[in-house]
Amino acid sequence: MDLAEIFRVMRRRWYVLLPGLLLTAGLIVGVTRVVPVTYQSQSTVVLLNSQKATRAYDGNPFLSTQTSLTGMADSLARNLNSDDSLRELKSRGARGTFQAKLADNAQGPLVWLTVTGTDRDSVLASDKILTAYAEERLDQFQKQQSVTPKAMIRMTTIVPPQNPVAQTRTRLEYMVMAGALGLVLTLVAAFYVEARKRSSHTPGPEAGPARPEEGTTAPVRPAREPAVEETPAVRQPPSWSRPAVDGPGAAETDAPRPAMAVASAAEPLDEESTHGHRPRTGQRDR
Repeated sequence: MDLAEIFRVMRRRWYVLLPGLLLTAGLIVGVTRVVPVTYQSQSTVVLLNSQKATRAYDGNPFLSTQTSLTGMADSLARNLNSDDSLRELKSRGARGTFQAKLADNAQGPLVWLTVTGTDRDSVLASDKILTAYAEERLDQFQKQQSVTPKAMIRMTTIVPPQNPVAQTRTRLEYMVMAGALGLVLTLVAAFYVEARKRSSHTPGPEAGPARPEEGTTAPVRPAREPAVEETPAVRQPPSWSRPAVDGPGAAETDAPRPAMAVASAAEPLDEESTHGHRPRTGQRDR
């Protein structure tokens, strides 16, 4: 089946195709209602060396970096993703989904703090709460280990919580899936109806020729050539069934004769081929 045949089937079965397309459109609209638009806000924080460790750099923490800071940043991110931290954040009024992780391709102890939700204003407020809570957790870790204030690792915000951005990728994926599913089911229904119609118009062994479908032309059959009439072969009766002939020519008449050749009606049999010998002249009369 080529594209032209597919379009012809779709044109003939428009009464199946049109309701299917309307249902597909309704399915897409339903997906937009069920799957809401999500928003995402993100902030970036960095861990800095303590005041005691930056004395050699005139107190500039950005000139003093240590590998241990990256390990501490990873530990802090894991703690912020724990269930206890999530319960604490929700008790402070934060809403949505929270995530803390080391920044991709970072060359230092950078941490991404991300909040995702369906309310734009709530997402931004929750990201601010998460950023403040991360700094509190860092101080709590060090106080539990009785670290002096001048030796404590510090945190500063590199990128403050950003305005929430709509995340439409997931919603578009669901819409595309719903549209593709509805279109496939519509085409299957149209071709199923076409197959049922064709099978109902197929003639049986005793039925007459099937009438052509509406919108189609009947196939032209080539004219049959006239049958050639065959001339029946002329067969002579056997010699024993012919009546006996009395007289001088009886011996010659009763003699067995060769079988005649089959000749067509358009070409008459000559005397020589019929009797198998030429007639005698002169001697018989004498």
